[in-house]
Amino acid sequence: MYYTLALPIWADITLTAALAAIILALFIIQRKWTIDHQEAIKNWQVWLIYLFDLVFFIGAILLSMFLWEFDFSLVTTDIVANLETFLLEKIGAIVGSIVAIFIALAILKVTKLALFHVGKKEGPLQKRKKTIAKVTQSIIKYVVGIVTILAMLAMWGVNVLPALAGLGMLGLVIGLGAQKFINDLISGFFIIFEHHFDVGDIIEVAGFKGEVTDIGLKTTRIRSWRGEVKILANGDITNLTNYSRNPSIAIIDFGIAYQEDVDKTTELLKAELPKLRGVLPEMLEDPQVLGVMSLADSSVNIRVICKTMTEKHYGVERTIRQKIKELLDENNIEIPFPQVVVRQVKTE
Repeated sequence: MYYTLALPIWADITLTAALAAIILALFIIQRKWTIDHQEAIKNWQVWLIYLFDLVFFIGAILLSMFLWEFDFSLVTTDIVANLETFLLEKIGAIVGSIVAIFIALAILKVTKLALFHVGKKEGPLQKRKKTIAKVTQSIIKYVVGIVTILAMLAMWGVNVLPALAGLGMLGLVIGLGAQKFINDLISGFFIIFEHHFDVGDIIEVAGFKGEVTDIGLKTTRIRSWRGEVKILANGDITNLTNYSRNPSIAIIDFGIAYQEDVDKTTELLKAELPKLRGVLPEMLEDPQVLGVMSLADSSVNIRVICKTMTEKHYGVERTIRQKIKELLDENNIEIPFPQVVVRQVKTE
């Protein structure tokens, strides 16, 4: 026997709306919690959250159907009869599809684990290996996906030979209508195999400077030091500057007063600044005092340079600047600041 609540129509609408609001609120709360704890959350907890969402969503649909007096008995009878016939006829295709999906996931997992350790070992080709590993993983993912889909279609009785034959014509149509896409793919191949840059390199494209985090056949991802991520189509990567090919140079300019002894200051810096190499492993050479670079309005400007590891010159510049300030203060060498001398002329 089938029972209903026999509620008025306005009550059904109100309850359904309230149920939808509750589902939306729970989804937003769960999403926010997942984002806030994404670093600490474990894999099994993620699957548990997905399972809870699925069960709760199905339960909400069934409850809504119950409130609207949906007759489950007729549907249940038809579903059971049709499902039994379907399972008996397609049991081979179902099992084959499950096996194909399992094999595809296993291949992707094994290749991901195998390629994950590529480039971990320190060496001159570390970045290059990591780049090739990421591209190889991307290609394997697409190939395995296409082969798995074709295999499953064949198991379900679909003739895939005409589909394979039609891929040539489809590729021609896509090539004519998606020239930008083809251009990005070709550019991606040239970037990878001509070794324009690797994963981990610091590059600047279109005024955006950052570290290359991912190279694909179509796009490249760059992350700036602020955490901003820019996704560029490979065909749009022009006028590229790669800062990771050679060591960086730290440049420190400072001024001393005109009455100070330039030779004394230079000798002091040459004696003390090389001691910083024991503190800063980023330094590749001892700091060099180039000497007087300019005669400013109120100061004699001196320049110090130092060769550092790639893109490590920012921190080295800050440390050397602080050390120079301490040395000048300890030796009573004046660091001038802009001054304006006003003379008053008495008139009778």
